[in-house]
Amino acid sequence: MNRSALRRRLALEWWCLLGAALLPLLLLGQLLGIADPGWPDLHMPLFIAGLLSMFASLPLFSRYKHALIATQAALDSPTEAAAWSALARARRTGMLMAALPVWIAALALFSGLNPVALLLLALSSVVIGCLYRIPSQLG
Repeated sequence: MNRSALRRRLALEWWCLLGAALLPLLLLGQLLGIADPGWPDLHMPLFIAGLLSMFASLPLFSRYKHALIATQAALDSPTEAAAWSALARARRTGMLMAALPVWIAALALFSGLNPVALLLLALSSVVIGCLYRIPSQLG
């Protein structure tokens, strides 16, 4: 597979991972709507847990950065295919960890968390996910 096909596949995978991150919040938001909160005392602890979960992706982002550097160094060498697959693996695990705040926000729907707080947690996952895009300078 050539580089442009790999880049297209990785771009499509990024969009799929971002959609998979946001899907639980959107589906539960549509299903629950404005319902009586089941766990009203848990909305603040869940929001704080969502904020703290943003920092869980820091070590994985460091691995992703190192995989980017290794892929750049492996271009036009026999190890290029292995470097691209290692980069995809590092990005996949990082994106899954970046989705943690929005998944906690989906759980917080049951506690009646404020919509602004839900939006903040969802946007934080999107912003962290944007860090995992493949830079155009690579390849």
